[in-house]
Amino acid sequence: MDSRLPALAEHLLLIERELRVQGWWREAAPSAEALASVEPFCVDTLDFDQWLQWIFLPRMKSILEQDLPLPNASGILAMAEMVYADQPAQSRNLKLLLAQFDELISQSR
Repeated sequence: MDSRLPALAEHLLLIERELRVQGWWREAAPSAEALASVEPFCVDTLDFDQWLQWIFLPRMKSILEQDLPLPNASGILAMAEMVYADQPAQSRNLKLLLAQFDELISQSR
């Protein structure tokens, strides 16, 4: 078993919690068409927080639950920094969690 799995699972829960704390968690799912975007981060159809909630978190949870290979790299923080550039204080904790996630993914097994 990959030694990073417990920390990654914890970070997914912390990211979800932070989305909820900030009021960025949504009860209603986007349309199937919006979720089917082929653009990176679904930038043409979803807000970044929607992408985190409806694409990123479910995919990562599935990878962990099915013991699938983890991605070799993660660059989610860079996107968050662009998206939340005008909300530095409100997004600080989310960006910290995403930075830690990126770091965990980049660590060797």
